[in-house]
Amino acid sequence: MKKQGLKIAVIGGGSSYTPELVEGFIRFHAELPVRELWLVDIDAGLHKLNIVGALAKRMVERSGLPIEVHLTTDRRAAVKDADFVSTQMRVGMLEARGRDETIPLKYGVIGQETTGPGGMLKALRTIPVLLDICRDMEELAPNAWLLNFTNPAGMVTEAIQRHSRVRSIGLCNAPIGLTKWLSKTYGTEPSAIDTEFVGLNHLHWVTRVDVNGDDKLPELLGQTEGFTGKNVPSTGWNPRFIRSLGGLPSYYLKYFYMTDEMLAEQQEAFRRDGNRAAVVKRVEDELFRLYADPNLAEKPKQLEQRGGAFYSEAAVNLMKSLHNGTNDIQTLNVANRGTLGFLPDDAAIEVNCLVTKNGPLPLPLTRVPENVKGLIHAVKTYERLTIQAAVTGDRDIALQAMVHHPLVPNVNVAAPMLDEMLEANRAYLPAFFPQG
Repeated sequence: MKKQGLKIAVIGGGSSYTPELVEGFIRFHAELPVRELWLVDIDAGLHKLNIVGALAKRMVERSGLPIEVHLTTDRRAAVKDADFVSTQMRVGMLEARGRDETIPLKYGVIGQETTGPGGMLKALRTIPVLLDICRDMEELAPNAWLLNFTNPAGMVTEAIQRHSRVRSIGLCNAPIGLTKWLSKTYGTEPSAIDTEFVGLNHLHWVTRVDVNGDDKLPELLGQTEGFTGKNVPSTGWNPRFIRSLGGLPSYYLKYFYMTDEMLAEQQEAFRRDGNRAAVVKRVEDELFRLYADPNLAEKPKQLEQRGGAFYSEAAVNLMKSLHNGTNDIQTLNVANRGTLGFLPDDAAIEVNCLVTKNGPLPLPLTRVPENVKGLIHAVKTYERLTIQAAVTGDRDIALQAMVHHPLVPNVNVAAPMLDEMLEANRAYLPAFFPQG
């Protein structure tokens, strides 16, 4: 007989973000009664898993809550009969991210973890592994929800929804980060803020910002610095362009609207500090030194220096809402189902959803600026080609995906860059390098 309470499996449990997740489970235990927390990692991540897992156990022990923390490399044992499976994994670890960011710069192309060629290779490595996890879930936990944080979150979520029977939702920390920024900027509670998101993961525009019922969008479009992320440089926007855009752009849109400046900034940062992965590794190493302290029994503040701050708050909010059927509104990655009429129904989009016990329902959009539709469509075309390439291992489809990304200037850049990036990822791309 199943014990009372919920079983949650975290794939990539050795991640530096895990303590934030554990903090959320402790804080909201009354609404989300976690009984078993399984932290899963691969052999190569076992050292980190043991450090993070020991901290998780200390946090739970201090809370006095009846949560059992299990550390394992046995994914199937962790997934079996789970209520929720959360994925926060990095196939190839930070070394692969470093290559994703560095190789495109050689070709004069943006090198970024989730946008452009780097995002494409991350998707090619990640999608087959996540579909393997889905096969386990179909067999061992057919009623579980899979909450995917693994980037590129929209593409990965779409692949799961199109190629498995698992109930899956994609999440990003950007929407909750924006709400927190607005809350601080206007000195009000997050519940007093109403925003509307239009677009895809890491390619969205905020087309409504109401604070206590007042429309603040025109005022915010007048600010050219605005909200940015830890992992995206803060080059200022063109004020005239932002005022006329009609929506507050995601900071990732700087790569599309200010490509030359962002590329120059990346190249300079690379000369100065190495790639972003090297910077993240330094932050992570420091975090793991802190985590290893046997006297530490809480999430250290330094974790908020990572680009994914607040992501676990988004995860716990979503689990709470699904478990209790709270019917609140959250910004999620879900199947389009006619919300954006110019995209296929099964395309993953990032929009506001009503979260019911049976899953999220995308809300109708009040305004989709005409000028953003082309870019959304172009990036979605690249995403769908990338998913197809990831599932088939077809190099021709991969080339079409690479060429049709708006940040790749021409086919004569795309072809050699793709070949070099595939070769650099050979160990993680068995579909592209079949064993003879």
